Amino acid sequence: MTADIITTPSTSPNFRTELAAQLAELLPEVVADGQIDVVKLVELLGDDSADASERFGLFWPGKKKALRAAQKPTTATLRPDFDGSRDWDTTKNVFIEGDNLEVLKILQRHYHGRIKMIYIDPPYNTGKDFVYPDNYKEGLDTYLEWTRQVNEEGKRVSTNSDTEGRYHSNWLNMMYPRLKLARNLLTDDGIICISIDDNEIDNLRKLCNEVFGETNFVACLVWERAYAPKNDAKYVSNSHDYVIVYARKIDSFQIGRLPRTSASDSMYANPDNDPRGLWRSDNLSVKSYSSANDYPITTPSGRVVKPPKGRCWRLSPKGFAERLADNRIWFGKDGNGVPAMKRFMSELKHDGLVPQSIMFYKDVGHSQEGAKEVTALLDSGAFDGPKPVRLLRRLLTLGNVQGNDIALDFFAGSGTTAHAVMQLNAEDGGHRKWILVQLPEPTPDGSPAREAGYDTIAEIARERIRRAGDKIKAEVTAQQPSLDVVSTGSTTEQALSLSLSLSLSL
Repeated sequence: MTADIITTPSTSPNFRTELAAQLAELLPEVVADGQIDVVKLVELLGDDSADASERFGLFWPGKKKALRAAQKPTTATLRPDFDGSRDWDTTKNVFIEGDNLEVLKILQRHYHGRIKMIYIDPPYNTGKDFVYPDNYKEGLDTYLEWTRQVNEEGKRVSTNSDTEGRYHSNWLNMMYPRLKLARNLLTDDGIICISIDDNEIDNLRKLCNEVFGETNFVACLVWERAYAPKNDAKYVSNSHDYVIVYARKIDSFQIGRLPRTSASDSMYANPDNDPRGLWRSDNLSVKSYSSANDYPITTPSGRVVKPPKGRCWRLSPKGFAERLADNRIWFGKDGNGVPAMKRFMSELKHDGLVPQSIMFYKDVGHSQEGAKEVTALLDSGAFDGPKPVRLLRRLLTLGNVQGNDIALDFFAGSGTTAHAVMQLNAEDGGHRKWILVQLPEPTPDGSPAREAGYDTIAEIARERIRRAGDKIKAEVTAQQPSLDVVSTGSTTEQALSLSLSLSLSL
């Protein structure tokens, strides 16, 4: 895998040409003199084509230019960073320092359709973080000055303020080409998870509907990120963020189940000593009314029960009689209750629990927990707003990332995704791999990160990954002192083979 990245040619595929080739193969009649005849294509589509004067979708200034940014081949290459790497010969994980748009183009050749899960935590566009247009031809220093992050003297000066024009357009122009390229990398059963807050949640949903397809929407997860309300909030104390989840192909994706808990198991009992074991009662009535299923039921005590008004029983009279004969109907201990169905734990189709849309901090951690994790590893509060490891572990579970699957994070930040993958591998013996991409964004002057000696966000991420890996290695060794932790193929290989470090050459 790592050799593939290093030997990637300096020119990525021309995606416009590939799309035209696919259309030519599918519909040769739309090709005229080596070009796609759009008028002919519309004629063939007939009523399936949209009226150009009345189109539905998300439109903003610069959208066409942003699409061309994704389609334009890159001449950038990746060069090894031997000094910044660990376990060069055996590593399966990759940290790339550079512009993620160009890196995503480079990854297309060897990782097309190979990434099981993508997680990104992009700028939320709050007015306090920068959102950059794409122009990297003159190098990072010029790029930072051109995007007004720093002035001629190299000092940070501004952000994407909401007082500027095209505030939302700037953010969409950044996200659109990256999501277009990211989609190509996902496996058929893969997913992308995107953290976001209220500032761009509505635009992100519309954008993802276009890029990934509305039918591939999986969930809008709500993460309870704060455990204490802010009493000085202007209107309402905002204590949540979102994680938007889309599948590459919804019919191929299978959600990962959560481990059963004592609380979930406590819902099951066996008050009638049924030999099939623990069970719980389930409502026998449903809202979808059918006159055929609207019939009276006589309880063992002799009471006649009818469905609630406007509802009916979920079972036909025959179906009810069959389940009654099989002791699958419960009338309460005194035989006088409203009939209910018995659901046996032993007959559950899946071992785990169905995930819920609300992720409580007690289960997946909160923002303060994420900050404490980084501080504990780096002996400094060097990074603002890192996600907790438990949150990423939950998302890896929902995405069914297991075995030799690959997880990609191209807004790596402090490297929480890598930390979560390594921790999960150490716990279950998996060999999941990660690819992280982070721009060498300068840390602000006078910030805790700069005072701790970190000049860029990428430096923070690499050091966090190194220390997290060492910590996991020490914990595994302490638990299994006889384990040969250096041998390739050991159950902790991914926790120990830390990363191959590459940098982008423009």
